[in-house]
Amino acid sequence: MLPGPDETTTGHGGAEHHGRPDDNFPDYTRTSRAHVGESIEDARNWPGIILVAIGLVGLGLTLTAAGYGFEGWAIIGAIATVACMVAGVLIIVLEHRRLKNRAGLGLTDQAGH
Repeated sequence: MLPGPDETTTGHGGAEHHGRPDDNFPDYTRTSRAHVGESIEDARNWPGIILVAIGLVGLGLTLTAAGYGFEGWAIIGAIATVACMVAGVLIIVLEHRRLKNRAGLGLTDQAGH
């Protein structure tokens, strides 16, 4: 990335470091969103993201089991897949709602998301 008119290009060794390290996060100069990196910054989203990923893998396994004719495994896989997906999405939405309430916004307010 090219430096701006008031930025230097010396002493950074290729890394994008503009100013002091504690001044870089969140980078309000290059984004218009209010909660940049919300899922990375707040680790309470991670279980939900992991559950959704497990649900997607479970969906593939369930469809494979159903395709090969294993009805019992397909039913068990479907129940586990739905449970993981619902729990994961619920965790993500509740955490997003908690962050929006903390910022004084409603869940459907488009201030940054």
